[in-house]
Amino acid sequence: MARARNKLGQFVLDRRADTIFALATARGRAGIAVIRLSGSQVYDIIRQLAGNLPSPRRAVLRDLRDSNGLVLDSALVLWFPGPHSFTGEDCGELHVHGGPAVIESIFTVLGSMPGLRPADPGEFTRRAVEAGRMDLTAAEGLADLIAAETEGQRRQALNQMGGGLAQIYEDWRARLIRLRALVEADIDFADEDLGLDLTAALMPDLTQLKAEIEAHLNDGRRGERLRDGVSVAIIGPPNVGKSSLMNALAGRDVAIVSQRAGTTRDIIEVHLNLGGVPVILADTAGLRESDDPVEAEGVARARARAGAADLVVAVQIAGQKVQHPLDHSDVMEVWSKWDEAPAGWAADKGYALSVKTGAGLDAFIHGLTERAAKLAGLGEAPALTRARHREALEQAVAALIRVDPADAGLAAEDLRVAADAIGRITGRIDIEDVLDVVFAEFCIGK
Repeated sequence: MARARNKLGQFVLDRRADTIFALATARGRAGIAVIRLSGSQVYDIIRQLAGNLPSPRRAVLRDLRDSNGLVLDSALVLWFPGPHSFTGEDCGELHVHGGPAVIESIFTVLGSMPGLRPADPGEFTRRAVEAGRMDLTAAEGLADLIAAETEGQRRQALNQMGGGLAQIYEDWRARLIRLRALVEADIDFADEDLGLDLTAALMPDLTQLKAEIEAHLNDGRRGERLRDGVSVAIIGPPNVGKSSLMNALAGRDVAIVSQRAGTTRDIIEVHLNLGGVPVILADTAGLRESDDPVEAEGVARARARAGAADLVVAVQIAGQKVQHPLDHSDVMEVWSKWDEAPAGWAADKGYALSVKTGAGLDAFIHGLTERAAKLAGLGEAPALTRARHREALEQAVAALIRVDPADAGLAAEDLRVAADAIGRITGRIDIEDVLDVVFAEFCIGK
């Protein structure tokens, strides 16, 4: 393993010089398993295992053999010479049979080769970023694409992986650099008459740029909601049908349904896919005053969950007076047990439904799906997807607010801080400081 100096000037082992390997497909029995390799020794390793190397990017069938000539498996072999590969290095793939014994035997042979080691989580993608094959937002989009469970998540991740966010951030960064160049020109040539009115040259573009970043920040966290799930809390008094509604939406019995008040005491969650939007639905304890300390704690948790939710579904029995109103910005009113309502009763707002008969349930599900899609911003422009992005953009806005054309020296520094903050999102600067955080959530082999 090669050595390199760290930021303190100390010699450390340079793991980036190693050739790495990992299983790129899921573990367990499968028809095919893919083993990936990346690094300077890939060419020699594949020759040792498979004999004659195939032409670049062409799959060929080869017998893989160990150092004694024993056949390990019959596999499809590919190799991708750098820099035109995923990582920018020489890469290879072994498409072997997916039995655990086959994979283990090949891993044993690979692990015994000098300079070759198992990959760390996310190391293939990290090497791609370090080689300039993709930026950090694209790498995060790739991680989100692998983890996507709904159509909306897939589309958002694919857009981000394709550069949707990077294009926005790099445009802002380029404009900040241009504005900084104007300020520094005014500083460097202060003794010459450049005919530059710094306030007139700087402030219109700076005001517009700040407005664009603030609008991007004030998006209601729709990108994060689509990535992590829209939080929906079902609340209401005891025995109004909250748990029955929960079970109907989930399509299975996830909550206990009983005529006895106070049955639900803790929060029960279920994850739904509504129109491509991930929704985290929570059934909560009935809202009422209680001397039972356990039930009282459940009610307190219900109110706290409702307060933190993106959307509240407030359930009340059809025909009865509304109880326990909540102060929440986004509430869907539901009138349950519609089949038992007094003759002639009609809801003046919200959704009337009966879980028992199914009446009104489809209309409510359609309304909930539309509301979730709106909260997640489905189909809109690229949005913030991570707290890391939000924090960096908030730092950039704070720096732009401080810019004062009357003090060119401080203005140049504030513009640098803003540009650097945005640059950290895509990895254009200080990349080593954020790589460990970004790739910690990646799986092995990616």
